[in-house]
Amino acid sequence: MFRVIFDRKVNALLLACALLGGAAASPSTAQSAPENTAKTVDASVPTHYKPNQPSKRAEEYFGLIWGVEGLSVKAVESGALIRFSYRILDPGKAGILNDKKVDAFLVAPALGVRLSIPSLEKVGQLRQGATEEAGKSYWMAFSNPRRTVKRGDRVNIVIGQFHADGLVVE
Repeated sequence: MFRVIFDRKVNALLLACALLGGAAASPSTAQSAPENTAKTVDASVPTHYKPNQPSKRAEEYFGLIWGVEGLSVKAVESGALIRFSYRILDPGKAGILNDKKVDAFLVAPALGVRLSIPSLEKVGQLRQGATEEAGKSYWMAFSNPRRTVKRGDRVNIVIGQFHADGLVVE
């Protein structure tokens, strides 16, 4: 009785493989473990994954307390610079972020690295210092000369009393 049921299941499996266009399976391969096949990711296919998406609660906090939104950290210039950008909602609350007198640092605690904003002779700090306007985006760039901080690393931005922790470098 058991043999008849087993033979029917094997025949059903063979029929399913034949109908789906797959290779015919034998009873010995029907019981073997499936092969571990790795899928490759096509870089040209767009993805909807956003690794630097802060939680709703964090967005509300930065909007209410600091008057900013859309915080992002991105490696630019082949990783030699790390750009921190944000959009201002309330210029009064966000004043500390554009104040060039206040030191700004990018800290990567897992790597033990603290990056600062470079100051060039003719250009000055790689940081916007214009009067803040609501709805406009601003940025600052941190020097990463040894390219220690890479895409995917979690970093903290510290500007005076402002702290944005756990941002992912894009």
